[in-house]
Amino acid sequence: MIGFLRGKLVLKAPPMLLLDVQGVGYEVEAPMTTFYNLPALGEEIKLHTHLVVREDAHILFGFSTEADRTMFRTLIKVNGVGPKLALTILSGQSAEEFHRCIYNNDTQALVRLPGVGKKTAERLVVEMRDRLPDLGDASLSSADISTAAVAPVINNPKQEAISALCSLGYKPLDASKMIQNIGAEGKSCEELIRLALQRAVK
Repeated sequence: MIGFLRGKLVLKAPPMLLLDVQGVGYEVEAPMTTFYNLPALGEEIKLHTHLVVREDAHILFGFSTEADRTMFRTLIKVNGVGPKLALTILSGQSAEEFHRCIYNNDTQALVRLPGVGKKTAERLVVEMRDRLPDLGDASLSSADISTAAVAPVINNPKQEAISALCSLGYKPLDASKMIQNIGAEGKSCEELIRLALQRAVK
């Protein structure tokens, strides 16, 4: 099992990023909460990782904090919630917002996330309520992430944001409308995605 990776950030293409670890390139899928904290390309980062092994692929998921990885591992234990849906949930809500939804039985907020239907939302509330207290021991501190001021290479933040939303489960037309409703000028891909997701779950 790969517990963590420390290396140079080579590529950011939400929800995928590429990490150069001593000459080996690791493709890692990460929630947007991790992307929001990433430094510039070329800088060193550390990611807490979880490896999912399938018959047709080995998929590595990365998280900026131990708490996010613990939440991911807890989510995929819920019946009907796979790694992709868990990643979407962690991208659409902060850990604190998700906790509030569970404790307040707020299934309506959960249903606003792509891929989460009424039955899945109800199952999340029931099954996660007993498991969330175990998350209290997880560290909420950020991983060792450098914040050097080298500008990342961005071709088209608007299109990258739309593509990322589609990867998270939104339909292309819906993703395009979500980004169009935000003033895109001067904003990074991560900022556009964050604003779009915040509006989507309200």
